[in-house]
Amino acid sequence: MENTRPTRSVPGWEEEHPGEECGVFGIYSDGTVTPSYAAYNGLLALQHRGQESCGIAVSDRGVISYSKDMGLVTEAFSHRTLENLKGQMAVGHVRYSTSGASVRENAQPLVMRYIKGTLAIAHNGNLTNAYELHQILAKQGCIFQTTIDTEVVAYMIARERVEAPSIEEAIHRAMPKIHGAYSMIVMSPQKLIAVRDPHGFRPLCIGKVSRSYVFASETCALDACGAEFVRDVRPGEIVVADKNGLRSICDPVSVKKSLCVFEYIYFARTDSIIDGISVYEARKEAGRLLARQKPVEADMVIGVPESGIDAAIGYSEESGIPYQKGIVKNSYIGRTFIKPNQSERERSVRIKLNALSTAVRGKRIVMLDDSIVRGTTSARIVSMLRDCGAKEVHLRISSPPFLWPCYYGTDIPSKNELIACRHSIEEIGKMSFADSIDFLKLENLPKMLGGKGEGCCDACFSGKYPAEVPDYMVAQKDYDYCTPIKRL
Repeated sequence: MENTRPTRSVPGWEEEHPGEECGVFGIYSDGTVTPSYAAYNGLLALQHRGQESCGIAVSDRGVISYSKDMGLVTEAFSHRTLENLKGQMAVGHVRYSTSGASVRENAQPLVMRYIKGTLAIAHNGNLTNAYELHQILAKQGCIFQTTIDTEVVAYMIARERVEAPSIEEAIHRAMPKIHGAYSMIVMSPQKLIAVRDPHGFRPLCIGKVSRSYVFASETCALDACGAEFVRDVRPGEIVVADKNGLRSICDPVSVKKSLCVFEYIYFARTDSIIDGISVYEARKEAGRLLARQKPVEADMVIGVPESGIDAAIGYSEESGIPYQKGIVKNSYIGRTFIKPNQSERERSVRIKLNALSTAVRGKRIVMLDDSIVRGTTSARIVSMLRDCGAKEVHLRISSPPFLWPCYYGTDIPSKNELIACRHSIEEIGKMSFADSIDFLKLENLPKMLGGKGEGCCDACFSGKYPAEVPDYMVAQKDYDYCTPIKRL
């Protein structure tokens, strides 16, 4: 089974930021909401979580049909396509691959037929034991059509369903056998089911519009289809929506909640609320903390669009230095525009981002960004500001330095690609051509979340992995075997 991230042509601006998570959406309609259009609107709101492929599956009185394709939601679906997707339930997905190739066969939702009927599954996360399960299933004669973890999950559920009295009980029996991160929505002919792994690595919430129930990765997708937020799906919980309403299966969880803290730093949309914490307020608080950590005299504070802007506002509020727009983002450039040679790659940041020269000329600037991965893009942005006449550029990063890879679905590369594993913070500042640099301190992450960060995974910063990581996954990340993995 393929578990390495495929090589792809991605612009220089994106290579500095970890890849987005996938986004999932599902609706069980009482007839007042058209499921296909609700799913379309929900996926548009979740587009920031994945732009490689997308899909929608619907159930019309037990008959499941679907449409999925590569590209953006607006490119994959037309009015005619949505009109043809008739049914009482829908499940949708936007994808960014962290395992499995970026090809149409791996687009989700995954629809499979088995002895008990048909299932459609949309999954956000990464299983840590997918390879072992794949090998077991393959030796038992299972034939795989994709290279994604979701197909392994589907087989595990289908196997349990043969003996289980219901689809939700089959999922309940399969959950202890699948390890790692999974927030997913399963649609059977009659039921829509939301599932979150016991660690709660990935977000998943519940909404309601009239008597229709909605599940989504973020609350912004609930807003997009007119649904009112009800609550978050709890770690380890199975929530079932059907003709009888909403019900839950939730066993006691023996592991610590470990929501990915990078949801608040970068992944989630700024207007979302995840597990009771506002993404916008968390990012602003990160900026405030940075202003207190390392004060500097400056004329203006700017943010790198988009997630750096919220932190910049917080920095400005705390420091008293005025916030201004200093960088403009071109929102109409696709994420995979081609760079034919090195010189074009060097200029690619100017295609995606450009400085407001009249605003920055002659100014001492504090620039907020959410993270530094390889370090190349930060240097280009700082150089761009200097070329436009900035007098000083002080770089502030609203996350700690990346020191460890992620194995739960975030596209954090191997340690030898992480600049903070090879250089000190001072060296990173010099390589970025900044007059000064500071990262959010690891101990300030809980403060960023208003003291609620104890239930978050920060392994990419701390190396403390909350769930077991198999040796083969470590090897794929080119791990430094001289340093053992720390586990909570």
